[in-house]
Amino acid sequence: MYAMSRLEIEPESCEEEESLHEVGNSQGPNELPICLDHEIAHLTNLKSRPHEHLIRDFHGRRALPVSPVKMLAGRESNYSGRGRFSSADCCHMLSRYVPVSGPVPVDQMTSPAYVSQFSADGSLFVAGFQGSHIRIYNVDKGWKFQKNILAKSLRWTITDTSLSPDQRYLVYASMSPIVHIVVVRSAAMDSLAKVTDIHEGLDFSADSGPYSFGIFSVKFSTDGRELVAGSSDDSIYVYDLVANKLSLRIPAHESDVNTVCFADGSGHMIYSGSDDTYCKVWDRRCLSARNKPAGVLMGHLEGITFIDSRGDGRYFISNGKDQTIKLWDIGKMGSDITCRPGFRNHEWDYRWMDYPLQNRHLKHPFDRSVATYRGHSVLLTLIRCYFSPAHSTGQKYIYTGSHDSHVYIYDVVTGARVAALEHHRSTVRDCSWHPDYPTIVSSSWDGDIVKWEFPANGEIEIPVTKKRIRRWHFY
Repeated sequence: MYAMSRLEIEPESCEEEESLHEVGNSQGPNELPICLDHEIAHLTNLKSRPHEHLIRDFHGRRALPVSPVKMLAGRESNYSGRGRFSSADCCHMLSRYVPVSGPVPVDQMTSPAYVSQFSADGSLFVAGFQGSHIRIYNVDKGWKFQKNILAKSLRWTITDTSLSPDQRYLVYASMSPIVHIVVVRSAAMDSLAKVTDIHEGLDFSADSGPYSFGIFSVKFSTDGRELVAGSSDDSIYVYDLVANKLSLRIPAHESDVNTVCFADGSGHMIYSGSDDTYCKVWDRRCLSARNKPAGVLMGHLEGITFIDSRGDGRYFISNGKDQTIKLWDIGKMGSDITCRPGFRNHEWDYRWMDYPLQNRHLKHPFDRSVATYRGHSVLLTLIRCYFSPAHSTGQKYIYTGSHDSHVYIYDVVTGARVAALEHHRSTVRDCSWHPDYPTIVSSSWDGDIVKWEFPANGEIEIPVTKKRIRRWHFY
């Protein structure tokens, strides 16, 4: 397993202490064992742990990780009874190949990079820049540059992009209520929402005026028929692409809605995060006339910059300006009525002030999160965090950009820092892990788009800058 350094994690239960030792947590001799809520630990292990017969060593003790040789021998001996690797076996193998080798340059621009995004199938990669450029690369054809889109109605920067599930369309947002949809790949079928040209503007403002608010976050639904957006007017919007009209507006928070996403493939539930410090869960099947959320999750001390769903309609993570990532279980959410006042420090502004040292280890007195991960830095911009891919890693990791120019990777269950990727000279706002291969692409305000891959041998030297060499060890 990779060398890991201990990071703080704040779990709720110690019921799975024994199993957590088995996932390879590297602890110092004086450190207490850490543990995570038993159910999410169990689910993560189910998706990334091999068959029980392979876990046992010659003395009958559990030992993880299992070597590739033992995994192959187990397959030949048909321990699983399937005659092949299970999906968990595959994830156990692939999740060990963390992409830390590099960086390899993909592109360099003169303006800050704000967005990095692989398509759902990994065939395309999208990078968005402050200087109005959105660049699309064909990953399957050796990262061949495929399209350059010049953003329309741009105000300040491109804040978000989203590819449709079929990779035919891309939407992008800026500090404007107009979201633009662009044809990325043509197909012999009718256009969605009568999109026949390169650009089509989708107006989220209704009657409020062209510059009344800006959109921070926009996402396609799983079926590609809707968009959900979060805005600077404290609202969530849903746009019906088939009817080509705004279908829902929810006055959701008491401050900017920096991030929204669908909870799962059904499209019924939406997660939102705001500068008011709250994560909220919205069930569109039971929205009352008063637009009350299904529940509220509190625990961040400052505003929330990004949310990523695990895709199961139950767990998600959020990045916060309090310099933490939190893992949430919507089963622990409270009602809007019982939501207690926030603890946000209104004298501190993350856009130009360092986070106060005395606040770094404060804990919200009514924290409902399952776990808290620390070590990265969230300043200046809405830095993003994600679960690692389900297919190749079993969502075993969390990874995030950081103001200190790194990409950090954490183990979900143990909270250990698996890697800190160092290359950039400025804030890393976004990064994206390929859905199938051990490749991460990071984008930074230094204008660099670079990719990180798994090394070919046991010890490599990674050039970080012309003056520094960083050495990674694997064992």
